[in-house]
Amino acid sequence: MKAVVLGSGGWGTALSMVLRDNGHETWLWSHHPDKAAQMAAERENPLLKGVRLPEELQITGDLNCLEEADMVVCAAPSFAVRETGRKIAPYLRPESVLVSVSKGIERDTNLRMSEILRQETHNVCQVVSLSGPSHAEEVAIQMPTGCVAACPDRTAARFVQDAFMNDYFRVYTSYDIVGVELAAAMKNVVALSCGICAGLGFQDNTKALLMTRAMAELTRLGEQLGGTRRTFGGLAGMGDLIVTCTSMHSRNNRAGILIGQGKAVQEAMEEVGAVVEGYYAAESIHQLAEREGVEMPICRCTYEVLYEGKHVRDVVSELMTRAKKDELLETAWL
Repeated sequence: MKAVVLGSGGWGTALSMVLRDNGHETWLWSHHPDKAAQMAAERENPLLKGVRLPEELQITGDLNCLEEADMVVCAAPSFAVRETGRKIAPYLRPESVLVSVSKGIERDTNLRMSEILRQETHNVCQVVSLSGPSHAEEVAIQMPTGCVAACPDRTAARFVQDAFMNDYFRVYTSYDIVGVELAAAMKNVVALSCGICAGLGFQDNTKALLMTRAMAELTRLGEQLGGTRRTFGGLAGMGDLIVTCTSMHSRNNRAGILIGQGKAVQEAMEEVGAVVEGYYAAESIHQLAEREGVEMPICRCTYEVLYEGKHVRDVVSELMTRAKKDELLETAWL
């Protein structure tokens, strides 16, 4: 099988290595031709220091690599997915499978990544979302990892499962692409919140409280938008939430720590030095919650810190002194 991975960040590179390990003819495309040439020559991605890229992995900045591709993996940052979809549309065939591994919700339109790709490629082929608790740094060194391939078309989901699955990368299938994509985007906001708490000096009790109650919020909104509750308790939901909120590999977590320590939001993101998806997702989730009438106090407060300059300690006080609740009598983990 011929597979092309679009996006030479850490995640795209790690996934291209999985595909190459599985014996597929694999191409890794970079938006920056100079970066592609450097990676091809040095056989290393600066974002995955110390990891040698296989000699058989073909690296290029030329989109002609998409010709006759059986599977195309879109690993562009969420803000670049629409442009990427537009560029690749002429190369796709009805028998191709397009895999979205970007985690986010588009600003203003509030569309999921697969929805954007379907728009820009005119539904020419099946789109599958691959998501789960999966730091690129660990996948690249073959640490055991699990993900979910989600698509209403089970044949397409199983095709992606077969392409990626091996003895260190386990893939489950799901029909719930809505829930999987929403969970992937929304957990980044929670990771920012957890980082802020850590930056304030709060410890494990606070983090456990925040993660659990935030998962209740994500589930409420996810169900309202058509997702399945069980998805939010699985790999794409709780699994990804745990790994993103507890690891220093997480850019969202690191940015949150800096904000909690007193740095301005933009300064914190610049210091992290890579895309902090949770910042963009916070605005979209706030818009969706307002539109759908779903109560999401943690996500709302995070939005207010990031976009309205609200002081983080005021937010903590507001959340801790909310009206009393009964956990078991509320629906969907309210």
